[in-house]
Order: sequence, then structure tokens, then C-alpha cells
Amino acid sequence: MMVFRVAKKEILEMTRSGQFKWMLGIVVALSVVAIYISHVHWQEKNLQRQLAQEDARSLWLAQGATNPHNAAHYGTYAFKPQFPLSLIDPGVEKFTGVSIFLEAHSRNEADNVAAADQAGLSRFGDLTPDFILLFIVPLMIIALGHQSVTKEKEQGTLRIIKTQGISNQQLILGKWLGNYAPVAILTTIIFILAALFIRQIDWKFVATMWLVYLAYFAIVNSITLVISSFLNNSGISLVILLAIWIVSCLAVPKTASSFTNEKHPYPTRQEFDAAVVEDKKKGLDGHDPWSEASKKLEQETLQAYEVSKLEDLPFNFDAFRMQKGEEHEAAIYFKHNEKLKEVHQKQTQVYRSLAFLSPFLPTRFLSMSLASTDYSTHWNFADAAEKHRVEMQRVLNTNFAENSKLGEWSYKADASLLSEVPEFNFEAPDFGEVMDANKSNLLILTAWLLGSFALLFFASTRV
Repeated sequence: MMVFRVAKKEILEMTRSGQFKWMLGIVVALSVVAIYISHVHWQEKNLQRQLAQEDARSLWLAQGATNPHNAAHYGTYAFKPQFPLSLIDPGVEKFTGVSIFLEAHSRNEADNVAAADQAGLSRFGDLTPDFILLFIVPLMIIALGHQSVTKEKEQGTLRIIKTQGISNQQLILGKWLGNYAPVAILTTIIFILAALFIRQIDWKFVATMWLVYLAYFAIVNSITLVISSFLNNSGISLVILLAIWIVSCLAVPKTASSFTNEKHPYPTRQEFDAAVVEDKKKGLDGHDPWSEASKKLEQETLQAYEVSKLEDLPFNFDAFRMQKGEEHEAAIYFKHNEKLKEVHQKQTQVYRSLAFLSPFLPTRFLSMSLASTDYSTHWNFADAAEKHRVEMQRVLNTNFAENSKLGEWSYKADASLLSEVPEFNFEAPDFGEVMDANKSNLLILTAWLLGSFALLFFASTRV
């Protein structure tokens, strides 16, 4: 078939080219180094988190017999696990923090942000597999394909090729396939190498991420062949394609980020804390402060148990009131964190509406989601940690209320109480949830793929 003959000719010419050998060697070397470094870092961070989680649990249990309220203030930590595909795409992990301190009366933010500990120069970029896939491989495609058609025009061989009875569509498709095959093979090798380092891998996630990047490269390859088909000069073709790469991979993501943050900004830390303090003083509706709600709770409890004094209640009212106070404050933190999530959702909607500007954006979002290293996964982790904190307070305060009397602050619960607080566990969204959350990104990436093929077909009619 003529298409495969043209593709075979393109691949043979590439393999004979010293430029291709150097380029392929550099990209392969960078990929191997990136995978190895990412694996080493992944192992180190995973071990650190496992040890830290075990130490936190040991310290929690080591309190022994203690007052439940003291234990609540002593607190413990929730650590976000490292998911296997973060080895390929670390996403926003180094900006979001990995641990949350769980204590009474306060919902804390994630701490131990890796980016905060880095030197200034190290923040320009890390050598990771996703960096190779998102930035370097498209450059390789451009370097390989920018002269696929222009060289035939410059050398005067285009007319000779056409006399062999090949159609324009067959010629362009063959060149597209010849240019794409080495990239597809390289991408497959990168994913196989990464998979060898990953344990407990979910192949649905890996295969889908692999297909997403193959679609991304197919789009870049099509655009490269379109530009090469329309122009008669290889130098101009290269310059235009490099400009497209700069705009789509660098300028558009940065502009989208700046526009989104300006359109839907997060409140500052000071503004957030001030709003929480205000609600603690005045209550969720601004007219029901906890000081008054506490008095109301006292009266309602006395009436419910038909006693006149708190001392006559069959439980420790102080502990009971503390639990109700925890629930009141938890509702306040929930309210304000939901507002933050609303900002995040609005930003996500803006990002998705801008994703049509560049195939880089939907590919990036899909890659992070599949690796469970996106902001949505971090929000889920923070919510799970808060749910765990609230349950921890409930267990401790309930024991305090049921096993002591009013004013008995010297009460100590048996050490077995601490083991009733379960270990924190967080799991990433399953495959169906990830796909459902990224319908728009999948749709936009598919539209880019079909649109690029349509442009390629149009360009073939103008060769």
C-alpha cells in the first residue's frame, strides 16, 4: 500500500540522519534519567510518609491512660498517600502539602509544602516524565516533521513522487505515519519503563494516560504536517511551528492561569481567618453565637432530663457541651471551606472553557487527574482529613461525657480508648469518577484531534 511505503521511506530517511540519532538519543536519555530520578524521589517520599504515619500513630497510642480532652488537644496527623502514577505526573503535589494536623477546635490546612523548601533556581522546572511528554516530545515532533513536505518542494522531488501514481492524501498520510511512528514507539517505551517501577498498578489508568498522550502527539504531528504542507521553506516552517509550541505550551497555560486567578481569586489567609473568627463570635447566621447557643443547649438538656442542676445529669455536661461546640465549629469551617471549593470549581470551569485554546491544557488536566495529583484530589484529601478529625473528637468527647461527672477534669480514660480512633485512610477516586469529572477535557481533546485531522486533509488538497 502506498501509504505504508511512504511511511517506510520517511522512517528510513530519519534513521539514516545523524540529527535524528542525536535527537532520539537525547530524548531517550532524558526520559530514562527522568524516570529513574522520579522513581528514587517517589520511593524516598513514600517511605518518609509511611514512617511519619507510623510514628504519628505510635505517638498517639503512647499517651496511655489520659484525659480525653487532653488527647484531643494532643492531636495527630493525617498524611496524604503517594499514588503510583505520581511517578509519571507529580502534578501539583509539591504545592499542596502532604500532612494535616488534626486537633480539637481547629481545622488546619495541609503542611509540609515541598515547593516552600526549594531554592529559587529549582523552581524553574523538574525533570519528570510528564515534563518530557508535555514539552520535549512535541519539540521532537516539530524537529522531525517541519520539513516533511517542504523538503520535497525545495528539492523538486514532489512532482516526481506524484508521477508514481500516489494521491496527495496518501502522500500526506504516509508522511504523517512515518513521522508519528517513532514518537508513538518512544511514548510506549517511556510508559513501559515507568510501569516497571510502579507496584500495584491499575492498568486502566496507565492505558488511558498513554492514549491521552498519544492523542496529544497526534494533534501536534498533524499541525506540524499542515504547516509543512502550506509552506515552501523549511526554515520558515520551523520558526512558525516553534512559535506555535511557545504559545500553546507556555503562553496559553500561563495566561489561562493568570486570567482565572484574577477572575475568581481565593481570599487571603488573613481574610479567611477573619471570616472564621467572625462566625465563631456571631454564629453561622450572624445572630446565633455559640455563647448563646451554649446557654440554650444547657436549658434544653435540663428540660429533656427533667433535672434542675447540671450536676444531676447522668453524664458530664462539660464534655457534652464540648462535643456540641466541636460540631458548631466544624460547621463553620465546613461553610468557609465550601466557599474555597466553590472558588476552585469556578476556576476549574474557566480552565475548561479555555482548554480549546491549546491541546496542552486538556492533556495536562487529564494527566494530573489520572495520576491523582490534581487539586480536586487534594480537596478530597482535606475533606477526608476533616471528617476523620470530627470523628476523633466525637469518640473522645463521648467517652469523657459518659464516664465522668461535671467538673471532673482529672478523669483519665483507659489507654484502649485511643485505639478506638481509627487510623486515617484516604483512597483516590476510582476510574469511573475520574472519567466522569473529565468529560469536558476528553471532549475538547477529541475535538482537537478531529479538527487537526480535518486541517491535515484540507492541507493535502493544497500540496
